[in-house]
Amino acid sequence: MTQRHIMLVGMMGAGKSTVGVLLAERLGRTFVDVDDLVEVSAGRSVPEIFTTDGEDAFRSLERVALADACASPEPMVIATGGGAMSDPENRRVATASALVVWLQADPGALAARIAGTSVGASAPRPLLATGDPVTTLERLSVLRADAYAAVADVVVATDDHSAEQVVELVADLVGGEVA
Repeated sequence: MTQRHIMLVGMMGAGKSTVGVLLAERLGRTFVDVDDLVEVSAGRSVPEIFTTDGEDAFRSLERVALADACASPEPMVIATGGGAMSDPENRRVATASALVVWLQADPGALAARIAGTSVGASAPRPLLATGDPVTTLERLSVLRADAYAAVADVVVATDDHSAEQVVELVADLVGGEVA
């Protein structure tokens, strides 16, 4: 049986990158963050792409980066951006090439995590640049829930768990399906 990628989806702040690094280490896999791939290919940060070219341009770059990551023959742990699954092509690629894990968290917890991270401070989240972050995250959570549900093979609530605990939960839930 060919090993599948493990793809982490969910809202910004759900822990995709943090959990992804730890999960990849535990499974002996390479970790890939789709936002990092976009930044390398564009030669600019995600916030710069949003500011200069807009969200549609970013989503186009994201679509290519996600497809490239999923085309790798090496089974990896892939973290997507929060809005990646809103795109039908990204959903098709995700379900065709990966076991998809939806990391869920309450919008209040997401906002607290984002505010408390160096990533949130040094690289502002373009979609949270204006307005109340909790309100924005609540709205985005509702808008994206169906897309996440459409691709998720496994759902893991992250609200009351450390990154290490989430890794254990994910590894236990997907262990037999990715070996």
